[in-house]
Amino acid sequence: MAGHSQFKNIMFRKNRQDAQRSKLFSKLSREITVSAKLGMPDPAHNPRLRAAIAAAKAQSMSRDVIDRAIKKALGNDAENYEEVRYEGFGPGGVAMIVEALTDNRNRTAADVRAAFSKYGGALGENGSVSFMFNRVGLIVYPGSAGDADSMLEAAIEAGADESVSSSDGHEFISRVEDFAAVRDALEAKLGAPQSAKIVWRPSNTIMVDDETAETLTKLLDVLDDHDDIQNVYANYEMSEAAIEKLPA
Repeated sequence: MAGHSQFKNIMFRKNRQDAQRSKLFSKLSREITVSAKLGMPDPAHNPRLRAAIAAAKAQSMSRDVIDRAIKKALGNDAENYEEVRYEGFGPGGVAMIVEALTDNRNRTAADVRAAFSKYGGALGENGSVSFMFNRVGLIVYPGSAGDADSMLEAAIEAGADESVSSSDGHEFISRVEDFAAVRDALEAKLGAPQSAKIVWRPSNTIMVDDETAETLTKLLDVLDDHDDIQNVYANYEMSEAAIEKLPA
């Protein structure tokens, strides 16, 4: 019986991982389709599409799936997705920005509002928390791209404002107006990035306690699991003790 239970547990985890991967691919495909529809279907002349394809490839999405997402933008039956931003406070007063691509604004707004309410948060008006964040360009490379010193040198040559290297990889920060030039300069020197996009970076962060961390993680999981939601940004930090107490 123990062996059977263990097998069931392994299968459950695999099925959950497969479902999460399928949902991630769906979101990446949606971004590719929207990028191709808003600009040109050629990534060489569409920076947003090029970044979306790079993000998809970083997750091992096949070329066929990427091509289908681009072709979908050219068809008359392609959904009309709208870019929507939601702002509010999560548990513990954590400021949050939620970005979505939706074909039904009312449905998505209701779902996001319900998620915030369930976990002790509340949605606000646009502008209610975005002043606590800076809009910046973020270009990410894996650790294999080079050591910290060579990345700093590349950042200076490319005109980036900041270079952060860690065990997870390398991050280059730029002003929004410099983003395209910095991305292209880094790509010419280091190859295609793991990801490259405009993000919301918190000006300051707040430390949350163990109980708040658990509730906040549940809210983030619900938002991340929603088909329409592409990105979630929040200005929090968790202690090592709080992270260790979170469910695996």
